[in-house]
Amino acid sequence: MIHLNKVTKSFGNKIALDNLTLNLEKGEIYCLLGSNGAGKSTTLSLLLGFIKPDQGEVKLSGASPFDQPSKARKSIGYIAENVSLYPYLSGVENLDYFCRIAGLKYPKETLKETLLECGLPSHSHDLPLCSYSKGMRQKVGIAIAYAKKATVYLLDEPASGLDPAANKELSLLLRKLAKQGATVLIASHDILWAKETCHHIGILKDGQLKGEYKASEISIQELEKTYLDFMQQPLVS
Repeated sequence: MIHLNKVTKSFGNKIALDNLTLNLEKGEIYCLLGSNGAGKSTTLSLLLGFIKPDQGEVKLSGASPFDQPSKARKSIGYIAENVSLYPYLSGVENLDYFCRIAGLKYPKETLKETLLECGLPSHSHDLPLCSYSKGMRQKVGIAIAYAKKATVYLLDEPASGLDPAANKELSLLLRKLAKQGATVLIASHDILWAKETCHHIGILKDGQLKGEYKASEISIQELEKTYLDFMQQPLVS
């Protein structure tokens, strides 16, 4: 579903991605774990078709986001760290608006069911977004992607700023989407949340994939030590 093959991307003299290869299959939740500047956001931007690689191949659901942008983007649901929504529209009004932009028209009851399925309680559906917590706004963002019938979800630091309860709810929702067949790629620096949420974890540093791990086969202590060991290694030019 998500395939990057030997992808390299530079900005001036700065190498953002260095020969990156990733292969994510249907129903998989994968986290790119790394600090700021590791190349996580660059990877998502490539998949979204915002920037082109200098070398290598990028494909989503078999389509190139550069040669077949409409086909590739049709399958994508993107959730940014800070979801951009209209603060004085309600949750259901925001969902309706963004669905219509995507050419989708749903009755109000279906919109409410979608919000409920994505974890937003019914009493908040008709309240303005300015009264929502960050976790609630994230759920509206996920509902927008979910209503689009996305098969690929790209999330940039989705757990940033969320309280423990909202983090747990987000993990459960992503697991639910994966069980329904979606492929989820997450960019994060939250080691514990990545371990609890994802099936596989890749550690990214200076644009290089340093290691890949199955979350169920590595303890949080081992993962943290491995991550810190990589982060403390000097950059080899």
